[in-house]
Amino acid sequence: MFAREGYPLIAAALALSIALFLVGHRLGGPWEWSLILLGVAALGFTLYFFRDPKRVPPPEAAGGRTLLAPADGKVVEVRETQEPLYLKGPALQISIFLSPLDVHVNRVPADGVIEYVEYVPGDYLVAWHPKASEKNERSQIGLRHPSGTPVLFKQIAGAVARRIVYHLKEGDVVQAGDRFGIVKFGSRMDVLVPPGTPVHVQVGDRVTAGVSILGTLPPVPTADPIAPAAHETPSA
Repeated sequence: MFAREGYPLIAAALALSIALFLVGHRLGGPWEWSLILLGVAALGFTLYFFRDPKRVPPPEAAGGRTLLAPADGKVVEVRETQEPLYLKGPALQISIFLSPLDVHVNRVPADGVIEYVEYVPGDYLVAWHPKASEKNERSQIGLRHPSGTPVLFKQIAGAVARRIVYHLKEGDVVQAGDRFGIVKFGSRMDVLVPPGTPVHVQVGDRVTAGVSILGTLPPVPTADPIAPAAHETPSA
């Protein structure tokens, strides 16, 4: 299965490989196999990059409290910071770096309602740079968990990635693990939650989108049971 966002590039890579095959066949000699192999390599890498494997959230996610990884890759930061856009105050940031060899399909990290969506054009620092979260091209998406907890997640373009795609808008109701977009050719994902949120990963861990648990969110409050009406004593 391949990501639909990659169909145009897959088609272009296929056309290129066919063109290289025809040119190589016409030239003959050492050029023939060199160009054929180049075309096969280009098509193979494009298909590999845009793979979209099926992901099944872990059983623990059934309760709706798990904070799932929104991307495949390596955890490069777990730190406290300030988040003025959506959390509007102190936050705990978990950053995941995606190499060009990782699956680049992104998934929603938690159950909830989308309340904030913004696209920000910017620079193209290498994705692991500490300032990439603030300076690079990115999407910024705020989600309100049923517990009332705000969760902000960002797709961040890197030095190679130059195309951010997302399919969320304000008012969407989402579940943890839902597929929502892609960043093409190397990137970074940040997840920001309130300080004190229990986190289950550390720098250096590898995580899988929609499967790996980053942390645990507060329980959803239950409605207070309605108190039975007081028994009225008949008046004498």
